[in-house]
Amino acid sequence: MIIAAPRRFSGDTLVIASHNAGKVGEIAELLRPYARTFRSAGDLGLPEPEETGQTFAANAELKARAIALASGSVALADDSGLAVAALDGQPGIYSARWGGPGRDFLLAMTRVNDELGDSADRSAAFICALALAWPDGHCETVVGRVAGALVWPPRGSNGFGYDPMFVPCGHDQTFGELSAATKHALSHRADAFRQLVARCFG
Repeated sequence: MIIAAPRRFSGDTLVIASHNAGKVGEIAELLRPYARTFRSAGDLGLPEPEETGQTFAANAELKARAIALASGSVALADDSGLAVAALDGQPGIYSARWGGPGRDFLLAMTRVNDELGDSADRSAAFICALALAWPDGHCETVVGRVAGALVWPPRGSNGFGYDPMFVPCGHDQTFGELSAATKHALSHRADAFRQLVARCFG
């Protein structure tokens, strides 16, 4: 069986398939050495497609391919979320939806804590799938993760999403308390980006 070599990114403009300003900023910062110009789906007025996949990777690929086709440029999509061991991996791919129509993450974090109840198992992992897609439909996908434990009440105002309740292994501060530089070095997104850079940008 012949395995094709990964396709390398060779342009100067990368479209980030997201309307989430926090996510777009993090992604742009991580890839700044490799692309000259970053645009987002929001900048281009492109709607995010419905996430109908059953895994983080499937949803990332769906979004990246749709935005690459619509924009005519190479597009990068991320699908990420929190997987809680005692909740059988929930909220998982539904992490944002646990915050309701307004994606209220205080509501989402409260729901996670309520669902856990008095469970002694507070272990969880953030998972991030990254898909880099070309307008012809070709896609390169990687998956990163970081393990940790959940705390309550939430702590810190840095980051976004479930960051204020997640303490990565080996640390005593939440992602909401850690500096952006420290979080970027540790996070599931950073793990996925290391893999993607080695595969498509390095």
